[in-house]
Amino acid sequence: MLCSAGLETPGRSLRHGPGQLSPREVTINSYSYKDAGVDIDAGNALVEAIKPLAKSTARPGSDAGLGGFGALFDLRAAGYTDPLLVATTDGVGTKLKVAIEAGKHDTVGIDLVAMCVNDLVVQGAEPLLFLDYFATGKLDVAAGRDIVAGIAAGCRQAGCALVGGETAEMPGMYSGGDYDLAGFAVGAVERTRVLTGADVTAGDAVLGLASSGVHSNGYSLVRKLVGVAGLTYGSPCPWDAGVTLGEALLTPTRIYVKPALAAVRAGTVRGLAHITGGGLVENIPRVLPAGLGVTLDAGTWSLPPVFRWLMATGGVAPAEMARTFNCGIGMVAICPADRADEAARILAEAGEIVTRIGTVTPAEGDHRVSIAGLDGWRG
Repeated sequence: MLCSAGLETPGRSLRHGPGQLSPREVTINSYSYKDAGVDIDAGNALVEAIKPLAKSTARPGSDAGLGGFGALFDLRAAGYTDPLLVATTDGVGTKLKVAIEAGKHDTVGIDLVAMCVNDLVVQGAEPLLFLDYFATGKLDVAAGRDIVAGIAAGCRQAGCALVGGETAEMPGMYSGGDYDLAGFAVGAVERTRVLTGADVTAGDAVLGLASSGVHSNGYSLVRKLVGVAGLTYGSPCPWDAGVTLGEALLTPTRIYVKPALAAVRAGTVRGLAHITGGGLVENIPRVLPAGLGVTLDAGTWSLPPVFRWLMATGGVAPAEMARTFNCGIGMVAICPADRADEAARILAEAGEIVTRIGTVTPAEGDHRVSIAGLDGWRG
């Protein structure tokens, strides 16, 4: 309880006792946490609303229950004998501003999961559990439930359990309906099956797995170009008249976990690269040994319409596109040349659109990704 003297608002009165020279009434106000902008009842309502969502993500090793101070996971029950744990964390970035301004919150949770679990699978790890952090200025239970429903949907796609999280209502830190999200994923891989890319060699094939759109990177530029075009997120989408611009830009990040694991476990993949911030240029070298790079052919896949619109609207150079966005390739698989067709078949059977986009080549220095045919993106 906070006490304040001399205020005119209703409160309890306290009169000074005998001996005071100037007896006067001091008003002491009784404040609650809710008066400060934090609604505990709303928080409890959200927890109750999302319990079934968390339960829907239960998997061997975890029952995905909420309410305790921590979550337990049984690696033996999950089928592991000598595992290494892999942990990742990420957010959704300023794509959240699109969701907030469009009033659509049911897909950014998928983005949150995707950005974490796609980073796990590139090391050959199976995502096991996920936790989220949701911070807002004022809790909207309906919007909160939509957000967590998206998180649960992403967890089901990835096969991991939503075991807990944190909801923080922080008036003064966030204004209006603003909120932020962070995600934390833990996975496991048997010690002998860790995917490091160390055995990648010159001549290996580079396969590209199609993205679902912009995914969750580069939205500061995306949002700027929406303003340059004089559009709002309620405007008709310039490349898809059937939806609004906001709906198109909120297409969730593709989750590659199950197809990628199938190809890895079949022994057809030597390296995987999740194409996030930094695009094709910055991310592929992260899984290559020293002295190697890749030569890609931009003509082997079609640049999706959203990227053509961004490039035309902002006069963005093709090279800048390739180091900012995924440009239609959300995950790269590096495979032995004689097993690339098998890898492509496994990935395609699991639902991926797969294209052979290049080859591993010797490379020195910082320039390790060469992309031919970029000018064709201007057509």
